[in-house]
Amino acid sequence: MKQPSYIELSRSALKKNLHYLKKRIGKQARYVSVIKGNAYGHGIREFIPLAEECGVDYFAVFDAYEAFLALSAKRPESQIMIMGMIEDSELEWAIAEDITFFVFEKERLQSAVRYAKQVGKPARIHLELETGLHRTGFEEIELSWVIEFIHKHYEHIQLEGICTHYAGAESIANYVRVNNQYNKFIELTKMLAERGLEFRFHHTACSAAALTYPYMCMNMVRIGIAQYGFWPGEETRMYNLLSDDMRFTRDPLKRVLKWKTQVMSTKVVEAAQFLSYGHSHLTSRRTKVAAIPIGYYHGYRRSLSNVGHVLIKGRKAPVVGMVNMNMFLVDITSLPPVQKGDEVVIIGEQGKQAITVASFSDASKLVNYELLTRLPAQIPRYIIP
Repeated sequence: MKQPSYIELSRSALKKNLHYLKKRIGKQARYVSVIKGNAYGHGIREFIPLAEECGVDYFAVFDAYEAFLALSAKRPESQIMIMGMIEDSELEWAIAEDITFFVFEKERLQSAVRYAKQVGKPARIHLELETGLHRTGFEEIELSWVIEFIHKHYEHIQLEGICTHYAGAESIANYVRVNNQYNKFIELTKMLAERGLEFRFHHTACSAAALTYPYMCMNMVRIGIAQYGFWPGEETRMYNLLSDDMRFTRDPLKRVLKWKTQVMSTKVVEAAQFLSYGHSHLTSRRTKVAAIPIGYYHGYRRSLSNVGHVLIKGRKAPVVGMVNMNMFLVDITSLPPVQKGDEVVIIGEQGKQAITVASFSDASKLVNYELLTRLPAQIPRYIIP
């Protein structure tokens, strides 16, 4: 049985993105691929082998469940980092599987040592510092306790990394706050080093920070949205395209993801008729419509009713009427002859036309991140050249 739509992941696009990003962050920084949120909608199990083909061997997830999915998809030599949620009961499993994880509170550090003793191998931790985001991370006042505790249990802890996360590096308006965070991180890591704590990796930069503030790359960088071909924000995009030392005539980031379906049926509707549920669209002429077999259940938002577009026959076909749970209608009156089974592009290119995630997001009032991660996991993903 086939799903009504499918997603294509472009190998060539990912290769180009990784080439550009690794050139930008430099050879000194370890590249970590952030695959939280089902690899930003691209699919954890499908994306990991594709990224490994392209030379990636370190992946960051948000929680233990995502780590479990990643563990089943990765090569033995690739590593996994959990940046967020992990239950105490899951720490034993993570330590046994050599999964690294963020530690940002006393209870997790204590539990990590307890389970490391049970497993018989050290817990590989990334110590997260609070520098100004005020979300997770050890406060400066807690660090004396942290230092003493780690020294006391040093044989059960491997200091894999020390890190923080910036508060909106994609916006120039946050410049002062982000740089204050950077300076605070440098100050605290220097203090920890003076008190005997040396970490293998120092990492603070996400896509936005790495592409806007190169000095924040250090020796590890966590790249998420950019590897999939999307800029963290318009300011980051303009900075990179217009900087004196790296001017581009074309956008260097290529979209990895395309979302496609097919025409389910066609129908001719006479003038002065309401289409679909309610009274949101009244035909002004004899109109030919095509039924598209996806709806808000599949991640195509109701807010796209009467404002969204799809591509058919290399032309844009506007959404008419309300988006339903499992289908919606588009106006194909002005298109070349359309028939059942014709390809429909929801996100991606067809001929000389394109529907980008940005334009899709603008119409649905979502940011790139939110729209991508709302793509249901059950939509099949296929790798294309």
